[in-house]
Amino acid sequence: MSGLIDTDLEFWFQRGLRAYLGEVARALGLGLESCTVDVDVPVSAYLAVDWRLRRFPDRDVALLWDEVHGWAVAVEAACGEEMIVLAYLGGADILPEPQVIVRFLGALRAGARVPDGPGSPVLRRAGRHQELLPLLPAR
Repeated sequence: MSGLIDTDLEFWFQRGLRAYLGEVARALGLGLESCTVDVDVPVSAYLAVDWRLRRFPDRDVALLWDEVHGWAVAVEAACGEEMIVLAYLGGADILPEPQVIVRFLGALRAGARVPDGPGSPVLRRAGRHQELLPLLPAR
């Protein structure tokens, strides 16, 4: 019986997460097709942004989200290497309102926010999706 409950929880968690990511994408003027989700633990998402940053005019920009570190802005690295994270949103909210993310990305794009130093914030432990479920849109 526990396996059925876990499966049901994960279904609703993934559905709510996709709805949340859709809201973030719409707030940025993008569609959900710009987003991919990896449901392995820790759950993460990638949202391609069609903006460029002055510091990296030849590199694609993306928003990254994962259930441990929250939101980050990153640029594509050369030759298929890992993405280069420029800044983490930080704060206590792992799933902030979409407009908070728009302002975060806009501030970095405008040069009003300085890229972070090394390290990433740890906002929560991976797994435990039952804690995130009430924070996600019900769809």
